[in-house]
Amino acid sequence: MSDREIVVEELVKTYPGKVKAVQGVDFRVEAGRIFGFLGPNGAGKSTTIKILTTLALPTSGRVTVGGYDVVSQATQVRRVAGVALQDVGIDPLMKSMELLVLQGRLYGASKTDATARARELLELVQLSDAVSRRAGTYSGGMRRRLDLAMALVHQPKILFLDEPTTGLDPASRRDIWREVRRLNRELGITIFLTTQYLEEADELADNVAIIVGGKIVAEGSPARLKASMGEESINLVFDSPDLAEKGRQTLDRMGDRIQLDRDTVRLYLSKAAGSIPAVINQLQGAGLAPISLTLTQPTLDDVFLQVTGQRLVASEVIQTKSNRAPRRAEAK
Repeated sequence: MSDREIVVEELVKTYPGKVKAVQGVDFRVEAGRIFGFLGPNGAGKSTTIKILTTLALPTSGRVTVGGYDVVSQATQVRRVAGVALQDVGIDPLMKSMELLVLQGRLYGASKTDATARARELLELVQLSDAVSRRAGTYSGGMRRRLDLAMALVHQPKILFLDEPTTGLDPASRRDIWREVRRLNRELGITIFLTTQYLEEADELADNVAIIVGGKIVAEGSPARLKASMGEESINLVFDSPDLAEKGRQTLDRMGDRIQLDRDTVRLYLSKAAGSIPAVINQLQGAGLAPISLTLTQPTLDDVFLQVTGQRLVASEVIQTKSNRAPRRAEAK
């Protein structure tokens, strides 16, 4: 077992009153990967991360972080893991260097070593130019980067980020994304990321798990989860609505569904990319030539809405799908 892996087996957490917040959750985060953990409010997401970071005890099951059991070896887990929680706990009156040196001393480093590590981290998170300012004067994005630095003081091999960009503006969010990628790629840190932004998970995560009602209902890489939805579309734009109508008639039997929107024909297929040559040949055989062709794939938002049963779309066909009970989406 790698010292950078996270392994969760049959995890159960029951609160007084027989409320099961987590019901038999299984997953593995491979070393050096970014793992996105998603779910609606009350799904068991926060409970799971509390157990993984030794802030709560499981009712049953087994969890190891970096090869250490979160119950019997909690101290070792805290040594190999860094945690940056959603609420940034930074003293606004202290300066970044002071905070980082204090954190290092609490982990047992000498003043010299703690100061050297603080300088190294401030450079890493691009805050070296702001060391003379009190943390309370930092922007939201700067505070998040400082919080990341504090989680990295003891050189963890695994980093837990709990909604690290909540409340940030788009530019600050992108800054945090860059830092997360750098930590993962340059330092090889395994990252466990919880987020409410599906775009964030799609952008950063190698693999994603979606938890609903305390159970994992979808798991896999973002690309495979989106592909499991099917319903890719080939979008064909013609010179006029009349030509588009002829294109629609020509392609009518090729796809699972076809839609005409003025001068654009949208052909929905389960494997649209591989069908492009056949579509072009069919159109050429009818003497039709689109002026543009694009391929549109489902988004991670589509996956989330389907498996959580929370899709609210007027289309009767999609409503029918959304009314089904949440099911596990296999990404094979």
